[in-house]
Amino acid sequence: MIGKIKGTLIEISGNESLIETSSGVSYQVFLPPSVILNSKLGEKIDIYTYLQVKEDAHTLFGFSNKSDYNIFKLLLSVDGVGPKLAFTIISFTNSHDIETAIRTSDVTYFNAIPGIGKKTAQKILLELSGKFDSEFNINKMTLSENDNLVIQALLSLGFDRRSAHRALSQLEPTFSVEDKIKHAIKKMTNK
Repeated sequence: MIGKIKGTLIEISGNESLIETSSGVSYQVFLPPSVILNSKLGEKIDIYTYLQVKEDAHTLFGFSNKSDYNIFKLLLSVDGVGPKLAFTIISFTNSHDIETAIRTSDVTYFNAIPGIGKKTAQKILLELSGKFDSEFNINKMTLSENDNLVIQALLSLGFDRRSAHRALSQLEPTFSVEDKIKHAIKKMTNK
């Protein structure tokens, strides 16, 4: 297995890259946007890799740090999540936020990632909650329609999902949607 590659980034096309090692061998590696944006052609790159072996292809997925690599492997342990979907999840977020979403049973976090439906999101949370010593809580997963509106409103105002959920969890459930948005904004801006 190819676990890590150190070399020069010589080509980028979409999320595919070519990394030339000191021996002159170039590896085609899929890289998340965060790695591509922080790298320049001709620059030395040092990435963790996961090799997917299929009958007709060998595909390398690259990660800038061990945390993203480990979360990727954990996602692969979920039934129905293959390397491409796990890579998509890592590409749209980061290991810290994924871990937080799993610990808080945040199904809407995963629903916001293209290619993940509610059932897949629930399966990820159910199967991985034990890996982070957190207790799976179905009640935390399902937000009411009004609470989803509040979260979406806060996201559209530029707040991050984790802060929005934290603020929402501290509010009275009997508040109207408008009141929840106002109070959440006050909590998140400390006003």
